[in-house]
Amino acid sequence: MAGNDWRLLQTLGDKNLNEIVDGDVVSAVEFDHSGDYLATGDRGGRVRIYAKGQGEDAPSSAPKSGGTRSALWGRSSTPPKSPVSAQGGMEYSLWHEFQSHEPEFDYLKSLEIEEKINCLRWCRPVNSAFMLLTTNDKTIKLWKVQERQRPVALVDCYTEGKGSQGIRVPRFTKESRVAAAPRRVFPNGHAYHINAISLNSDGETFLSADDLRINLWNLGISDTSFNIVDIKPTNMEELTEVITAAVCHPTHCNQLLWSNSRGSIKMADTRAHALCDSHAKVYEEEDDPSRRSFFSEIISSIADVKFSRDGRYILSRDYMSLKLWDVNMERRPVRTVYVHEQLRSKLCDLYENDAIFDKFQCAFSGDNSRLMTGSYHSFFHVYDRNGKTDTCIQASNTSPKKPMHTKPKGVRGKPPGPEMPTEMDLDKKVLHCSWHPALPVVAVGTLNTVYIYQDDLIPTASPVLPPR
Repeated sequence: MAGNDWRLLQTLGDKNLNEIVDGDVVSAVEFDHSGDYLATGDRGGRVRIYAKGQGEDAPSSAPKSGGTRSALWGRSSTPPKSPVSAQGGMEYSLWHEFQSHEPEFDYLKSLEIEEKINCLRWCRPVNSAFMLLTTNDKTIKLWKVQERQRPVALVDCYTEGKGSQGIRVPRFTKESRVAAAPRRVFPNGHAYHINAISLNSDGETFLSADDLRINLWNLGISDTSFNIVDIKPTNMEELTEVITAAVCHPTHCNQLLWSNSRGSIKMADTRAHALCDSHAKVYEEEDDPSRRSFFSEIISSIADVKFSRDGRYILSRDYMSLKLWDVNMERRPVRTVYVHEQLRSKLCDLYENDAIFDKFQCAFSGDNSRLMTGSYHSFFHVYDRNGKTDTCIQASNTSPKKPMHTKPKGVRGKPPGPEMPTEMDLDKKVLHCSWHPALPVVAVGTLNTVYIYQDDLIPTASPVLPPR
């Protein structure tokens, strides 16, 4: 790889800082399986779907080339033309917006349930309709988003009937309208806050995880779920860890991963046990004594875990570092990247203002060759999987600075990366990110804005289709 030249393509939902309210802050970002659509969720419980277009070909209200099942699921037999031009680039426009969750109150527990969208996932489409899973702290919903045409009478436009007693018949035209309707609501499945949902490779089931349990649901059955992981001890005083994230294998519907607050990742196989408390593999690295401190247990908690698209690698993100694991090697990660090592001396201050509990997401590129995660001060990093490059980009719509590049040192354990500023704005943090499934295009969310960037030096190839 010769290098990286990331360019800002577009900003979505940009507002003046003085106009931002808490409900506008982005809480989820996700490309669909084809990359033609981008969904975002916010703390106000709203979901926005953006459709990709280019110049005059931008979709006005409905998918034009992506209306079929094969195109929406990313399994078209003929690869589409490249949607990225050398000069203009591609552009996303708002296709539909709907309110997914409303604030609720649990009267039995005297607990207020926020409307914030914790997670959203694209499901396999049904005919020409999109299917989306969204969740807040307690309730999961399956949404069907579809364009419908309905007849609308034209004002003062009539067709005269025959004869002197003819009837004036109003003329009609067809109007396209996008509507979102909840197909299923999955309530009362968790006693604790839901932190992750993941669609299984069979397209019919999905996982949902809270602090102590992981449930398996069927998309067609909303009143029954199967508990497959339960780490709740008989005596809660003996609790030593909580579940922080969970994800299904991209090709094997019987395998799943979950991470915990102690910094370990566990893999289970549902064919071996119906209750997967006894894991098949555990990925865990011993703490470096030279880095151990009072905050070691807090910063070792894994915030996000992802499978590569081929299932060969596992990517995990804790507060300070990004780790790449080989599924066949449990002893230590293949690569460890220290994202913002300059903050290690300020952990006490980060603890006092609760910034140390921020959960940063991570992502693989479509071809699994690069990794991405966020940081503070609107920075996000793109790393080469083999350790050749580290690119730091600041998400901003002002005159962008040139991305910083470094070649990480070959010794594992040394904190590589560009020299970052020691004083960072902790309010401007890139917690949520998503990589286009086929192109060198990424979407990152900070505050109320989603920034879309493209790497111009990586050639646009045929789409990388998800496995069957």
